[in-house]
Amino acid sequence: MTTQSNARPNIIVCLVDDLGFSDIGCYGSEIRTPNLDRMGNNGLRFTQMYNAARCCPSRAALLTGLYPHQAGVGHMVQNYGSPGYQGYLSDSSVTVAEVLRTAGYRTLMSGKWHVGGHYHPPVPEEGWDAGSPGRPTPRQRGFDRFFGILGGYGSLFNPFSMMLDDTPINAETADFYFTDAVTDHALQMIDETPAEQPFYLYLSYTAPHWPLHARDEDIAKYEGVYRGGWDSLRTARHEEMKGMGILDSKWDISPRDVDAPPWPEASYQDWEDLRMAVYAAMIDRVDQGIGQIMSKLEQTGQADNTLFMFLSDNGGDAELFMEDTDIPVPSVFAIPTVDGRQTRVGNIPDLRPGGADTFMSYDLPWANASNTPFRLFKRWIHEGGVSTPFIMHWPDRIKQSGIINSPAYISDITATCIAAAGATYPTENNGNSITPLEGESFLSVADGQQWSREAPIFWEHEGNRAVRVGEWKLVAEHDGPWELYNMDEDRTELNDLAAGDADRVRQMAALWQGWADRANVVPWPANPVFPGFRMMGRNAHIAGAPSMPTPADG
Repeated sequence: MTTQSNARPNIIVCLVDDLGFSDIGCYGSEIRTPNLDRMGNNGLRFTQMYNAARCCPSRAALLTGLYPHQAGVGHMVQNYGSPGYQGYLSDSSVTVAEVLRTAGYRTLMSGKWHVGGHYHPPVPEEGWDAGSPGRPTPRQRGFDRFFGILGGYGSLFNPFSMMLDDTPINAETADFYFTDAVTDHALQMIDETPAEQPFYLYLSYTAPHWPLHARDEDIAKYEGVYRGGWDSLRTARHEEMKGMGILDSKWDISPRDVDAPPWPEASYQDWEDLRMAVYAAMIDRVDQGIGQIMSKLEQTGQADNTLFMFLSDNGGDAELFMEDTDIPVPSVFAIPTVDGRQTRVGNIPDLRPGGADTFMSYDLPWANASNTPFRLFKRWIHEGGVSTPFIMHWPDRIKQSGIINSPAYISDITATCIAAAGATYPTENNGNSITPLEGESFLSVADGQQWSREAPIFWEHEGNRAVRVGEWKLVAEHDGPWELYNMDEDRTELNDLAAGDADRVRQMAALWQGWADRANVVPWPANPVFPGFRMMGRNAHIAGAPSMPTPADG
């Protein structure tokens, strides 16, 4: 493939799962991510890139350039009977793969789909009805090649709902590891792409989403690193981020979450160190895979004209097990290992995390550290839930590295991909009228130009709601009152100005309601069976609690 700077670039969008704002090296972390760090330090790092607070909605927005509800995935992948919450990509949306394919791109996907209807373990013996109405697959939505899972989570050593193109497959050997498989299939797809044809690769790792599964050699790098606890980790990362210029030094770190105990009061500190070590190891392995892919492109002379973008689908995750409910149902995850061993499900302090026969999460206090310096987590619209690191790397186009502080939204990435490819977003696809693109291209920042988003940014998830207009953010938790923050002065949302600025609150609330009315948002709960609520107090919902049910005792 030509590497001339005026040729259409290859495009790689790498989306990871449940990674917090401070979880990679060039955003303040101690976790070893040299490949991402190199691209971040030699490219552009955004400090205010926003996702949609949860896996499925973020994926819908990233794939379509719309708000999640406009794409049919306003919550998760169950069908709640309304257009914004049908649980799969709508026919009135068009994916970036569908758009770029019309411009001559080969479209590749390796990783997690999770926008095509509900898939839940255990895999039924009769197989999934993938590709049927309401269950679109990547190949049906514009991708020439696909490897990955249709669902949202599961064992990294023995995943369910796994497919290669249109064929269901299973892990066949005990040394299978999904993160490595995602990388390996991406490399193979790149190898198979004709040299004269540009490609778009959607590289969608499930790590570091629970369960805590990692290779022993990666865990060994971090065992003991977190013996100082989550309080000291938050402080260290905050100071590092300020020194890097990722955070303004005037923004105070948010207080430790109310459901996280001070580290000296934490039970099972050696086990807590191990849980965070496994989480770090999962991120480390992703970075290794990214390094392999970029090395391949360097060997073939394609790296300089590859636009690489990296982000997370939401903030660090305080959930215990379940992606779709707050109430753990451990038996759902007790799928045996490839070699027939029983899986022990639960955050069990006398059990070492990381192995294929375990199923654990790293939990709320460590998620609080992942989201340093922000409040709250995945599922919430406060900064800890919606802020992601974002790297943009393109040596042929980006001549000056830097930090971009302009607020941007995940659908803007889609618009930028379309602009970089020289493609045209359609008004019609397969006989269906297409919702106009909501994302705004920030391609000009690659040329060193100033950029700012013209339209406000809106959110809704499980009744959590927000709007960002310039430096102002209006946000509410579920059915709670609106809170108002000046993000230039108070990015960590510690000083609520709503009581003293009622006019601004009314104006911004009216903006939000106008957006909700046009974007298929309905009052929560969209389905009364799933009301959603803040995580229970720590002692009520995490392991450490010896009485927590396991598959053995129900």
